[in-house]
Amino acid sequence: MKKVSISGALRAHVGKKDAKKHRKEGNVPCVLYGGEKQIHFVGSEKDFGKIIFTPDAYLVNLVIDGTEYHAVLQDIQYHPVTDKILHMDFLQVFDDKPVSIAVPVRFTGTSKGVLRGGKLTKKYRKLMIKALPAFLPDEVVVDITELNIGQAIKVNDLKMENVEFLDVPTSVVATIQTTRGAALEGEGEAS
Repeated sequence: MKKVSISGALRAHVGKKDAKKHRKEGNVPCVLYGGEKQIHFVGSEKDFGKIIFTPDAYLVNLVIDGTEYHAVLQDIQYHPVTDKILHMDFLQVFDDKPVSIAVPVRFTGTSKGVLRGGKLTKKYRKLMIKALPAFLPDEVVVDITELNIGQAIKVNDLKMENVEFLDVPTSVVATIQTTRGAALEGEGEAS
């Protein structure tokens, strides 16, 4: 899994006035939980752009006042009008505990159904997985080469070593739908 380092500073006070002051300075109030205690800190809004404005999932190496923590981004709160980041939650990660995280789905191959005039419909951009940090993949690769018109790949069809899929097993990840052109071609073959 991709990694990124972000530095931050502990918050001396926790509250609305303090959070507002940090936001005016271009910082984002954050909390790191999942360890022995919650850690409230702030980081530069510019630094967080590399983990927010991307489809990729990252393991984040947080350096807060000289102490390193490994974490994953858990939640972001945005301002309803300006879309500025109001608050971020991070979950501390340990090498011996599995982590649940959403990772992007990448489709490979050219489907037989698409070559016959069908349309590929992607139902998921990201899938929830659970794995130890050492086994977290950058992405879930789904090969659609063998899909024909009317066929689908479901979550329970996906297999990755040391990774558990958390989405509903019968959920459709991708399907090849019939198009008008493919239906007319099929009728011509039947005559």
